[in-house]
Amino acid sequence: MRNQSIFNTLSLSEKFKWFFLGQTVSLFGSAMTPVSLAFAILQVKQGQHLLGYILAAAVLPNILMLVIGGSIADRYRRDKLIRLSNLGSGCSQMGIAIIVLAGGNPYTIFPLAIINGILGAFTSPAMRGIIPELVERKHIKQANSLLNLSRSASKIVGPALAGTLVAIFGGGWGIAIDAVSFFIASIFMSRVHIPSHPVVSKTSFMHEIREGWSYFRKRRWIWLITGAFALINAVQMGVWQVLGPIIAKNTIGSTGWGLTLSIKAVGLLIASLVMLKLQLRYPLRDSLIAVAFGGIPLIVLGQGFALPYLLIVTAIAGVGQTISGIGWDTTLQQAIPRNKLSRVLAFDDLGAFITIPIGQVMAVPLAEIFGYKMVATVGGIVFILVALIPLLDRSIRKMNPEKERFSS
Repeated sequence: MRNQSIFNTLSLSEKFKWFFLGQTVSLFGSAMTPVSLAFAILQVKQGQHLLGYILAAAVLPNILMLVIGGSIADRYRRDKLIRLSNLGSGCSQMGIAIIVLAGGNPYTIFPLAIINGILGAFTSPAMRGIIPELVERKHIKQANSLLNLSRSASKIVGPALAGTLVAIFGGGWGIAIDAVSFFIASIFMSRVHIPSHPVVSKTSFMHEIREGWSYFRKRRWIWLITGAFALINAVQMGVWQVLGPIIAKNTIGSTGWGLTLSIKAVGLLIASLVMLKLQLRYPLRDSLIAVAFGGIPLIVLGQGFALPYLLIVTAIAGVGQTISGIGWDTTLQQAIPRNKLSRVLAFDDLGAFITIPIGQVMAVPLAEIFGYKMVATVGGIVFILVALIPLLDRSIRKMNPEKERFSS
């Protein structure tokens, strides 16, 4: 009843309610996987070197397939595409869980990680693109805030639970729970039906891809920020996702690392609640300033400060990440025509994520040359500077999505 009152208060549709529930279940499962998989791989011989490659095996095919996934999402039914990809992700993730639980060869995880990455390339543009079809345009920010609220709550519970499960039973059970969550999410998503079938274009598939690229490259405010996030994400994923568990293993342990990830989610949760009501006058400016705080935990991690200090700055970074994510997604969803939205979002994801495998693969080699703590510290400084550079462009500082709406 409480959830229902929230949806009624925000004037969100029944379709969005089922979408939200499906997303929430999936997010709670997925929040357990980073900790579970990382420490499961680190337990095997050469796991420290293998971790980055396994993570990259999922990310690289995801990036390479994003443009195709975005074009398909604009061309066909986004609701059906999401249901099918959830089922496929559940199967591949269950395969990984079985390998880990059975103590199998970790190299057999690679093909399943690749499948996960490909499926994610179809899911992400459809998920971000379907929001304007489920809620009225004026409620898009509230819908994004509510989804971020769910994402934040999952990141509080998921990593902490995963860290406990790893310490007691090993990493496989957290991954298995994630697999089951995909199946449950698919059931909820079966109740989501968008109001109309897209009209299949008579133009070629490649023409539609070029059309999306043309729209993307002609908007300076989009590609400047996407370019900044290309470097930010490489640093974040290399230092935080790969070096973070390695540094934590020798300092605060799996439980402490899980707690750190959960505390970050507390910041995400607080900001999501605030963003349900808060209006950003200049969302791009505010988003970039907010995301810059994400570099501070990398510096604190690298400098070896005690766990309480890491927890505090990580929570602050979580607040900044939420403000940035909601401001960016809402601006894109309000400013871009619906029939081009998934394609443009796919190019945004492609540009922002294409450097992640490089960060993941290069993190350990660089750390072994320059030192783990040095790489983490420098990475945090670079993160902050790159986040603020796009603010030199006046159009970004003063951007308002209402003025950019459906421009040609």
